[in-house]
Amino acid sequence: MRGPVVVGVDAVRQTRARMLFLKHRPAAAVAEFVEYLWLVCDAPVHGWERILPTGTLELVINLNEDQVRIYDQAGACRRFSGMVLSGAYGRPFLIDTAEHALAMGVHFRCGGAFPFTRGTAPGELLDGHVDVRMLWGSDANALREQLCSAGSHAERFRILERALVLALDGRRADARVAWAASRLARGTEGIRVVAAETGLSHRHFVSVFRDALGMTPKLFARVQRFQRALAAARKPTFAGWGALASESGYYDQAHLIREFREFAACTPSELREGPVHSVKDHHWALSSR
Repeated sequence: MRGPVVVGVDAVRQTRARMLFLKHRPAAAVAEFVEYLWLVCDAPVHGWERILPTGTLELVINLNEDQVRIYDQAGACRRFSGMVLSGAYGRPFLIDTAEHALAMGVHFRCGGAFPFTRGTAPGELLDGHVDVRMLWGSDANALREQLCSAGSHAERFRILERALVLALDGRRADARVAWAASRLARGTEGIRVVAAETGLSHRHFVSVFRDALGMTPKLFARVQRFQRALAAARKPTFAGWGALASESGYYDQAHLIREFREFAACTPSELREGPVHSVKDHHWALSSR
């Protein structure tokens, strides 16, 4: 796989002979809420991808067909319209890459989806998906039609950015929540310390955090610890799971293994040594389900 190549505002990643993945930096009007827009074109060589928890929400638009299918570890399928909002997840789920031959979406910042959910708190979407038509009504149908008929990928990004600007409803997540999330993501302070520094009571802090980010502070901190450990495990300086468990804040290696099994449905070694040709961030390529 060739590394990302920056072209204007788009980061381009090409996988094998066919797969194209574009990352687009958002316009200033929505950059406060959106980390990046993305587009994937043509099916990859692998058939399945396991999507790992990140603690963030994702908007996904299937431009190939008006349906998005999500699979659990047992193979059960849930069907949605071609435009869905994925809530924050505390466990992995699967997608069939053949069903996403042309798709694009929005990767929100922590708490960034809050102004786009039209009164549905992200906390209500934990471990779930919702049709965007349920949130945006006819605007969602019009947006998908415009994206499908666009003449270029650059035009699609412009259309999606414009729609996000229009979809802003004026609400903002409590700024203290985003600040607390950034502190918890580093893993250097405990939840009670961070909560106390916000000036909120612990109970109110948990409630506000869950509503804005989509999961409780405790689950968010665990997911971020898992992501930090996974990133460290893939570095050349990796010195073994026992050392990594201690450095990452796990009680012991057994604790680390349990957390990896919960968040990735596999052992740490399987995840570290598995395929490295996944296309999107936090997607793990599988040869079979």
